[in-house]
Amino acid sequence: MKCNAMKCNAMKRGATVTNREHFHRLLNRSSDRCGFWHGDPNEASVDAVNRYFGVRDDWELGLKLGSVFRWVMPEKYGLWTKPGQPSMFDALNGAARASLGQDGVFADCESLSAVDAFHWPELEYCDFTGTVAEIDRTVQGGQAVVSGTWSCFFHDVCNLFGMENYFVKMHTDPEIVTAVTEHVVEFYLKANEKLYALAGDRIDAFFFGNDFGSQLDLLISPACFDQFIMPYFVRFTEQAHRHGLKVMLHSCGSIDRVIPQLIEAGVEAIHPIQALAARMDAASLSRKYNGRIVFVGGVDTQQLLPFGTPAQVRREVGRLKSLFGPNFIVSPSHESLLPNVPPENIAAMAEAAAAAE
Repeated sequence: MKCNAMKCNAMKRGATVTNREHFHRLLNRSSDRCGFWHGDPNEASVDAVNRYFGVRDDWELGLKLGSVFRWVMPEKYGLWTKPGQPSMFDALNGAARASLGQDGVFADCESLSAVDAFHWPELEYCDFTGTVAEIDRTVQGGQAVVSGTWSCFFHDVCNLFGMENYFVKMHTDPEIVTAVTEHVVEFYLKANEKLYALAGDRIDAFFFGNDFGSQLDLLISPACFDQFIMPYFVRFTEQAHRHGLKVMLHSCGSIDRVIPQLIEAGVEAIHPIQALAARMDAASLSRKYNGRIVFVGGVDTQQLLPFGTPAQVRREVGRLKSLFGPNFIVSPSHESLLPNVPPENIAAMAEAAAAAE
């Protein structure tokens, strides 16, 4: 295992620039070397990863691997506290979920008054105590902080209708879809305002996620995306910018066709570049968008990281660095590192990211 040598190398190269400063240079597209983020080990991966690298938690892991930022997700640190309601959006009225297509509470809704009457989450049950503590810890470690509620309104609205119902109602009942979306988005905007008031000066970027791509294309038509999704991306982005934050958007899948709109909306970085999704190959993305937005990800988690060798991982990281140049953050092509990813390949990815370019 080469973890100690890898750490020393990262420390030498970052001796005069903190990870936080490096992160800002990257997102301002003024860096002289790429960055790295190790991703987010899945719950089933944590123990094995921590043992291999000799760390106790994600904070120590990021420092050891030279990650330029740490993701402090409020939902992981006790955000929602309402007794008797385990999730913010009770999409199934307490029933267990069996599938994404399962009817949600608004599956048959035809009334705007019924939308307004739903028990929407209240801001008073949002507790950012744990989040702020982790933000402060991250700042003390010299890393940039990416935070904000996950704000996954696309998924929440999908659950509130059921996936098929949601997509159909975009055509049959657009006013109902819009009303539900407005309630969800307004809650997240208010929750973010509360967090920004508490710790906005220690947050470097708003990181939020909505998976609107499949392996082949968008999950909905471009016209529906423009009507039901994009306006809310703009609102979240504008809110973050008002607070002096950069914006990093997460979406899995093939989203190439809407990247120009995201750039126009002011998104500074896109995560995670699902490497094997249609039209998401690094060569194409670099040719079309390099210099206009920062890419975070690209190291394939479908085939390479779980089944490749460390040498293959290093070669692929080198190829990505040559395509994207210094204003690029090497990272897995999905944030969740599953148990089938050998720690040796995580180490190889970090070492290759830190290697001289």
